[in-house]
Amino acid sequence: MSDLDRLAQLLAAAKRAGADQADALLASGASLSVGRRLGKIEEIERAESNNIGLRVFVGKRSAIVSSGAVDPAGFDRLAEQAVAMARVVPEDQFADIPEAPVPEDATVLDMDDAVEPALEALMARAAAAEEAALAFPGVTNSNGAGASWSRSHVALVTSRGFAGTYSRSGHGVSVSPIAGAGVAMQRDYEYSSAVHGADLSDPATIGREVAERVVSRLNPVRPATAKLPVVFHPRVAGSLLGHFTGAINGAGIARGTSFLKDSMGKAIFAPGISIIDDPKRVRGLRSRIFDGEGQRVSRRALIENGVLTTWLLDSRSAAQLGLKTTGHAARGTSSPPSPSASNLYIEPGTMSAEELISDIKIGLYIIELMGMGVNGITGDYSRGAAGFMIRDGQIAEPVAEITVAGNLREMFMHLTPANDLEFRRGTDSPTLRVEGMTMAGG
Repeated sequence: MSDLDRLAQLLAAAKRAGADQADALLASGASLSVGRRLGKIEEIERAESNNIGLRVFVGKRSAIVSSGAVDPAGFDRLAEQAVAMARVVPEDQFADIPEAPVPEDATVLDMDDAVEPALEALMARAAAAEEAALAFPGVTNSNGAGASWSRSHVALVTSRGFAGTYSRSGHGVSVSPIAGAGVAMQRDYEYSSAVHGADLSDPATIGREVAERVVSRLNPVRPATAKLPVVFHPRVAGSLLGHFTGAINGAGIARGTSFLKDSMGKAIFAPGISIIDDPKRVRGLRSRIFDGEGQRVSRRALIENGVLTTWLLDSRSAAQLGLKTTGHAARGTSSPPSPSASNLYIEPGTMSAEELISDIKIGLYIIELMGMGVNGITGDYSRGAAGFMIRDGQIAEPVAEITVAGNLREMFMHLTPANDLEFRRGTDSPTLRVEGMTMAGG
């Protein structure tokens, strides 16, 4: 029996139990991972999962139940539980199961690598990354290295006639070396993720690059407090995009709890800045052929030439705002849909990262951020950071135990991207320069 047939049986059970509408989601997967430290294998894990979720509507009341058992013999009981729960919860005038088109062919996105790597191949990837890092002068220890593979499968069926499915694979490799000794030790990390194993970055190259960086971080200082330009390394620059999409999430906009709630159609970034959400990128880490409600998805410029063009909407938040869904619903088997971005990135600028900092007399180059000191209502931003000072246009001494602060509205308006964008993380950014932030140091 196919997954779609199984979900159709679950919907039939919901109808028999008294549901007016229903949808059912099946999420299954398998994964294999290996971890090693200092040349010894410390962990090997194989996992498989199979979960099913049922959402039912009785009038405007709804409830969700989920189970790890996908045997049709238990579907009537599951449906009866869901309907009984729905009958006692308050009505929600905005929740509904939307009409959805026939799904497109998921194979055009090339999201499923047919080759499952052998355990020995994963061990070799982890070994190559750690050995390259340990061989670098100044590296004294290791937090370990790892390699992983996974494949997930999603199937969705709704009582409004939608039935679709897709699969996605994932490969990863990571390493975390340590430099120095005693209280002067520094650690760093790097990783690569890809849908297809052939697209992974070379593990040895990852190891050498992060080893060089961790050694350069030895003996950091705490600089004096100052207001200065701050440059974000690509691996942390993407966090600014995360704060942006959090602020345009339709659920928050409908509640009025976002600092961008009145910004639709207004310039919130500098002219020339565009931020793209592209769920249909071939081999994208977060690509999908339909969203969590069966809606078609498409590439969208969330910011175009600095101007905010859209919210991220699922059907419920869209109904609250009197709008149409943008196809950004995401969900699990035990939770209702909610808005979420997919393959998110800011378009690159014209200058190299070196050119971007070349005119900075005194500035800060951040390679690591700590804490979550961001207020989504006011846009106030304050996070712990580590990195390097910039002096006369050059990367200078390492710094640590500092805080960078500002307001996201001002940060967005005074942001400049470099031209070094690479698609590596799902949320991707080139090097970003932000003017006029406050660095709190010693």
